[in-house]
Amino acid sequence: MSATILVLNAGSSSLKFQLFALGSGDLLIRRLKGQIDGVGGRHPRLVVADADRQPVHEETYPGNRVASLEDAQELLGNWLLGHLGELPVAVGHRVVHGGPDFATAMLVDDGLIERLARLSPLAPLHQPNNLAPIRSIRARRPDLPQVACFDTAFHRGHPEVADRFAIPEALYQEGVRRYGFHGLSYEYISVQLPEIAPTVAGGRVVALHLGSGCSACALMDRRSVDSTMGFTALDGLPMGTRPGQLDPGVVLYLMQQGQDAASIQHLLYHDCGLMGLSGGSNDVRDLLASDEPQARLALDYFVYRISQAVASLGASMGGIDGIVFTAGIGEHAVPVRAAIAARCAWLGVRLDPERNAAHGPLITAADSRIPAFVIPTDEEQMIARHTLAVLRRAKGLA
Repeated sequence: MSATILVLNAGSSSLKFQLFALGSGDLLIRRLKGQIDGVGGRHPRLVVADADRQPVHEETYPGNRVASLEDAQELLGNWLLGHLGELPVAVGHRVVHGGPDFATAMLVDDGLIERLARLSPLAPLHQPNNLAPIRSIRARRPDLPQVACFDTAFHRGHPEVADRFAIPEALYQEGVRRYGFHGLSYEYISVQLPEIAPTVAGGRVVALHLGSGCSACALMDRRSVDSTMGFTALDGLPMGTRPGQLDPGVVLYLMQQGQDAASIQHLLYHDCGLMGLSGGSNDVRDLLASDEPQARLALDYFVYRISQAVASLGASMGGIDGIVFTAGIGEHAVPVRAAIAARCAWLGVRLDPERNAAHGPLITAADSRIPAFVIPTDEEQMIARHTLAVLRRAKGLA
């Protein structure tokens, strides 16, 4: 068995993973992909498939066996050790917030964990969960190298005017600024552009990461120059349960009505977005299948705000040469892509219905002034690449 890198992406109740074998040079070969879902629930389950999506293992456990992400990591580690016969050479992790100090992937030590934990209030849905398996592995296997890969890092090259809020300088120096997120996804898209969309790769591209979390990114010559997300992952586009752009006066109003920080945080992270507008679901598939007026309103609002973001990021770049859809909704929701394209018709976007139904990669007509593409994202691939690069730097091989 060749040496491997394990990639972990921890959510609130799941631990997704991929295992990559190290080939010659920088070649990374996907071997396994899976997840432990239902963490903390009654019937947590481990599901593993190979690179061809063929089942490798599936097992359901008693709820008390996988009560936390630390339990999930231990279970996964034991299963992998039994399956492979050896540990991976390193573990790469997605960490949502890198704050003002980290613009590149970093080798984990106790000091880094502590600094990242201080950022948890800025990403309460993600940061504590991202750090849980890091801490668990650190405690059990302190000699196993771990690498933290930040969703904010790809956006660190923004011009200052794009990252500022109109607030006093002292707050900016404290780190109150626009960071941008989904950077690992956008970085992967930037790598794929020359192969999939060579005519626009060096130009001005609006990339739309549309999933449970949603954002848009302005790419110029494959570098991020602006993003819809800001200080936290609440800003910008409406999401599954998060509101996106919101007048801060709404938060002041809620405080004046007696709500405390904890209740407001729960509202903004769990009860808004598509869930709040529809009153029933944050799943676009449910909303598309529903005849309820509130479901239609939620989808209309979603499309409306996304089309506004396309135009806004176009203004940031001085024009648009291409549009990319990615992530769960962006890659699979044919009607949503069609509705966004229709709202962008004034820019010269004209969809080809058959190409859109086939999920591209090119989904616009030959005479569309701005081509649009569907490019599946692969954050885990980027994490594995960064992990390998950090390992090589640590060993003086870069």
